[in-house]
Amino acid sequence: MWLWLLPCWGSGIFREDWQNVLYPIGLLPGTPKTCGLVWLVAGVVGDYTNDQMGNVIIGIHGLGNKPRKETLENWWRLAMQEGLDRYGRPCELPHFELVYWADLLFDWPLDETVDDPDDPYYLKERYVTGGGEAEPEDHRLSRKILDFVEEQLDKLLLNPDMSINYEGLTDRLLRHYFRELEIYYSRECNDQHNIRCTARTLIRGRLVEVLQKYAGDTILLIGHSMGSIIAYDVLTFLVPELSIHTFVTIGSPLGFPVVQGKIAAEWLANGMRMEKLKTPSGIRKNWYNQTDLKDKVALVYDLRANYKPNRRWIRPRDQIVYNDYQIAGEANHHKSFGYLRTREFVDVLCRFTRKRRFLGR
Repeated sequence: MWLWLLPCWGSGIFREDWQNVLYPIGLLPGTPKTCGLVWLVAGVVGDYTNDQMGNVIIGIHGLGNKPRKETLENWWRLAMQEGLDRYGRPCELPHFELVYWADLLFDWPLDETVDDPDDPYYLKERYVTGGGEAEPEDHRLSRKILDFVEEQLDKLLLNPDMSINYEGLTDRLLRHYFRELEIYYSRECNDQHNIRCTARTLIRGRLVEVLQKYAGDTILLIGHSMGSIIAYDVLTFLVPELSIHTFVTIGSPLGFPVVQGKIAAEWLANGMRMEKLKTPSGIRKNWYNQTDLKDKVALVYDLRANYKPNRRWIRPRDQIVYNDYQIAGEANHHKSFGYLRTREFVDVLCRFTRKRRFLGR
């Protein structure tokens, strides 16, 4: 058994990488920095073992109509492999499955073979390889602006008890800017048995089914855009104890006050009132939130400030990235393909494929 003697939590040494593998005994966050030294025991006996479970990556897409599932799934896979190749990482891409739900809201998928831009099923933003990393930028001004915007939005749209202020206004905002999200929270539809149900129930069901299929494996879950909301909701309300090794949110609107208010309202409906949302309990090791500061959907980039840790002290780790997606000279800093090939995402992917675990996981 390995014993570790480290300064207490507040010293700054007990960072997220440590907290994922070391379990403090008799020490909780908030302990003063002067608490001295504490004994820590790594894992149950602290011995590393090879993880006998398989690795699997599950992705769930975001807003808007999409091409066929097979096409989109293959493009996500190509984007991840492109990132691995770009940065010379000798990591093998694990099995990948995309949770596809666009067909629940749209009659027909976008078609990459359609050439007429005026055709309703014309697909403009298909997968194309990227141009590489941008020059390093100073994000301090952008962060200050976005932090100010977030503060004002919180004051305007979210009450201290996490209830939504000016619901008529917020509903119009959803309808105008996030049509699928408005449908997700309100629209009724028919399932295959002709039973009336909300779109939210059907969409969540798709993810639950795939997660349960791989419940015996080690899961890296990727939620892009609205897919991050669906993933968070499913992990919080439907399968809270299902084990997720690593959760990655890319281009996520989970920090938007209206979205937080909707989540808090569901907690309230389940008999719990919250002053701040929290990390789903099933996330075992990591939650990375990756944002391009030019992504207009992920306007609130600092999820760490908005989500409390779960009982394993896992909380969002915010990372600023550069999404290099562009087609025909037009950039889209929200596009999933650009996020999936960033250096930061590749780093997360490689750590996941090389992970080892402690006994007693």
